[in-house]
Amino acid sequence: MPKTVHTGRSGSGALSAFGTLPTHDPRRWKALVFIALAQLMVVLDATIVNIALPSAQQDLGISDGNKQWVITAYALAFGGLLLFGGRIADLWGRKRTFVTGLIGFAAASAIGGAANGEVMLLGARALQGAFGALLAPTVLALLTAAFTDLGERAKAFGIFGAIASSGGAVGLILGGFLTEYLDWRWTFFVNIPFAVVAALGAYFVIREPVSGHNRSALDIPGVALSTLGLVSLVYGFTRAESGGWTDPVTLALLAAAVLLLLMFVIFEARTEAPLLPLRVVTDRNRAGVYLSLGLAIVALFALYLFLTYYLQLVQGYSPVRTGFAFLPMIAAMITGSTQIGARLMTRFSPRYLMGPGFLVAAIGMLLLTRLDLGSAYATVILPGQILLGLGMGTAFTPAMSLATHGIEPRDAGVASAMLNTSQQVGGAIGTALLNTIAASATTSYIAGHAATARDQRLLQLQALVSGFVSAIWWAVGILAVAATIAATLINTLRPDASTGATQGVEDAARPPVALH
Repeated sequence: MPKTVHTGRSGSGALSAFGTLPTHDPRRWKALVFIALAQLMVVLDATIVNIALPSAQQDLGISDGNKQWVITAYALAFGGLLLFGGRIADLWGRKRTFVTGLIGFAAASAIGGAANGEVMLLGARALQGAFGALLAPTVLALLTAAFTDLGERAKAFGIFGAIASSGGAVGLILGGFLTEYLDWRWTFFVNIPFAVVAALGAYFVIREPVSGHNRSALDIPGVALSTLGLVSLVYGFTRAESGGWTDPVTLALLAAAVLLLLMFVIFEARTEAPLLPLRVVTDRNRAGVYLSLGLAIVALFALYLFLTYYLQLVQGYSPVRTGFAFLPMIAAMITGSTQIGARLMTRFSPRYLMGPGFLVAAIGMLLLTRLDLGSAYATVILPGQILLGLGMGTAFTPAMSLATHGIEPRDAGVASAMLNTSQQVGGAIGTALLNTIAASATTSYIAGHAATARDQRLLQLQALVSGFVSAIWWAVGILAVAATIAATLINTLRPDASTGATQGVEDAARPPVALH
């Protein structure tokens, strides 16, 4: 017979991913290690291949026209299948989905590292994206269920937020090191030990309650509409980067995305077993998290790209030195997440951390608009990175916690998937949108100065920096909008408020629950 418990406020009989916790299961911190390891693997993979791409392109004979597909194939599969992956986790169980995603990601990485041609590499990247979409939604759901005590949850989300916000920069460092001192193939092979350790740890440590499953039928029309809509959206913005915003194919893709996603929303409102229950996204606070965090990622991912090119092409940094140049931002993000966000999220409403956090990040981005050909790292790039990292880290921790806050256990996977979707789509949109703005500004600068330029190479570099600065100005504005949304749309009280509305997953499961 299954054991029955009554769940309630954290600290007494709380429900977690590990079963019945009369006090606290000591394995929850071990579980955090494996959950964080999986999250790091997924996040850093979004950037680790970027630095290795030139070497892989030359080795495998990939054309300039097709090289973008090494990045795009991953983004399309990952972004398009995230909602599907979140619902699979709700239906199938988060532990099982988590382990399956890790094993599949490791296998896809092995194929990518062993690729002997363009087709094999692109197929491996698409597989990585597909298994990443299965894996990513489970990590936040497992973390939310594992930590029911408010103080411990703040610390756990501080660590998780630091990894989520700094993983892209870690990927640049690791990618530069592996490419320069080993081989580009190791940017794929490095995922295998990550995945194996995380899968074994999860298998032996994590248990989850039966109540966390959603037994409803899978919404096949919803899967089709959401996947096609998100793929059209991500590919449309990616296409705009190379073909321009007025390209007929770009316009057709974006129009199709709007139509498909509108049809998806209409269908989800009418079906009895929706892929994405609209209650997940119509909640004011979760909507504020998805919008503000997605916009912040637009700015952050674009900065990774521009600063990488600036350091290597303008300042002449090697791939490894470029990676290490991002270390201050990583340290600042970790500090913001664990020492500011995690410490204050139990005392203040998330709006008072997210709004100011994004605003501080905007100020850091503003400092980077001073970039020119002779900018000193210590006086321009370093202070900008530190403020950007502190602001992002401070905002990320409460955002990650609030994304699944107060959600019904049956919807935890899809709520986590929505957070990942906002970040993935934000990253794709940011890279395409701001890169297009930068390219246009570069072209305009060359056209306006070509007649008087004496050194064509110097002109090209000046134009490149001018383009970067123009795009960074846009990033400043986007972060300011993110701060405004977080400060105005999010209105939940601090976690220890007496309303009980902020208690999280454990309070959403007050009826008796049967456990393994």
